[in-house]
Amino acid sequence: LRVVKFRRTGESSRSDEDVISGEHEIQIEGVRTELEPVELEDGAAVPKEFANPTDDTFMVEDAVEAIGFGKFQWKLSVITGLAWASNYAMEMMILSILAPQLHCEWRLPSWQVALLTSVVFVGMMSSSTLWGNISDQYGRKTGLKISVLWTLYYGILSGFAPVYSWILVLRGLVGFGIGGVPQSVTLYAEFLPMKARAKCILLIEVFWAIGTVFEVLLAVLVMPTLGWRWLLILSALPLLLFAVLCFWLPESARYDVLSGNQEKAIATLKRIATENGAPMPLGKLIISRQEDRGKMRDLFTPHFRWTTLLLWFIWFSNAFSYYGLVLLTTEFFQAGDVCSISSRRKEVKAKCSLTCEYLTEEDYTDLLWTTLSEFPGVLVTLWIIDRIGRKKTMALSFFVFSFCSLLLFLCVGRNVLTVLLFIARAFISGGFQAAYVYTPEVYPTATRALGLGTCSGMARVGALITPFIAQVMLESSVYLTLVVYSGCCLLAAVASCFLPIETKGRGLQESSHREWGQEMVGRGSHSPGVIRSNSGSQE
Repeated sequence: LRVVKFRRTGESSRSDEDVISGEHEIQIEGVRTELEPVELEDGAAVPKEFANPTDDTFMVEDAVEAIGFGKFQWKLSVITGLAWASNYAMEMMILSILAPQLHCEWRLPSWQVALLTSVVFVGMMSSSTLWGNISDQYGRKTGLKISVLWTLYYGILSGFAPVYSWILVLRGLVGFGIGGVPQSVTLYAEFLPMKARAKCILLIEVFWAIGTVFEVLLAVLVMPTLGWRWLLILSALPLLLFAVLCFWLPESARYDVLSGNQEKAIATLKRIATENGAPMPLGKLIISRQEDRGKMRDLFTPHFRWTTLLLWFIWFSNAFSYYGLVLLTTEFFQAGDVCSISSRRKEVKAKCSLTCEYLTEEDYTDLLWTTLSEFPGVLVTLWIIDRIGRKKTMALSFFVFSFCSLLLFLCVGRNVLTVLLFIARAFISGGFQAAYVYTPEVYPTATRALGLGTCSGMARVGALITPFIAQVMLESSVYLTLVVYSGCCLLAAVASCFLPIETKGRGLQESSHREWGQEMVGRGSHSPGVIRSNSGSQE
């Protein structure tokens, strides 16, 4: 009889101070899948483990923790990263390359060039909630596959657009598909043990950087010879590789259990255990209470109402500030320093709106440097997120960004300006990734994809608004523009501190009902399930 030790983390809607964890020795022998209902005095049937707590039982969370991080998770990390790089980073990076090219080639006025970027965010904003709903209703894998194939199809079609109106519509449809990419994080997080979850989700940002660097290098090779049409087509091809690899992806075991497919969930867990060379826990798999999945009202129950509203503002502020900084960086560098913006604007107004310049090798180099500034942000966030917690990490990121924005009020030289912009982007990108860690952790399985989807939708609202601040308002007042960004991030830092739940050290929730854990008589006051140790003690 094999024995394995692991740290048991309970599902709870409380803060991390309320979570109790302990070490247990779990007997490993195989998995018994039968769930024998018993009758209560009023005739109601409940799972046997509630009536007889001496039986060994486990939940998906227990199995994931017992199996641990191994070969399966490494494969999943690469595939999720591929989705992030090809379906998100590359398609978003195209915007900064395609816009100036079409501005010159088709002689587009400035507002049409801006609309070409905005329409992608409109598509993402309109679809984020829909993809979350599909993932909660029909499975994480299903929603992710459909969104990837959608993006692949319309991404390739974009390369054949004959006129501006066609490419405007097609890029909007590409944005509609990109809105489903965050569901890859939902699927990814549900297969990760607690200790590895934050680090692994944060490292997805590395794939974002790789995707943007690859897109810039591809543009350097393709644009001078083949042109923008081939760039769009070739940029969509990595999605085809991900679509093929999707057949290897299993459906989330947490989703299967919640939807009543416990046999499929056990088969998935056995597959992971086999690939990792780890044993499965002995006992019965507890079926979580079957709930309506993907319902918007579940995000506004008394327990999650404030969390949802605060997270929406946090995600809005993240995208608003991140993309705003990207736009401001170009403006500041072209002017030389902040104090030169006003005089430069007066000169620009005298020029024809159709005046254009193609991207040069120096421009592509600047794009690469801007992208590389995100690596330090990931490293800092990776170091502090499990030390000070998710809430404080987001608050710190927003505060540093706000402080750097205020320092731009000083007429600093180009070198100091570069350092401040570098630090600001590093921290706002790290804060964005901290939000990607926190959001899947705070919502239960029934609404996890929808919660992440609605947050992503609010982020697109911020991305839509920010050009009007970073470009339009900047023409009127540089300092008012900086105050808007600094003030928004300062409020977001306060909002992060007021989030009701800290998810550091807490397992993913299976049920949204607080009383679900409390109904388990004899199973421990802070845990949804009990694992009996060899000595007979229980949590």
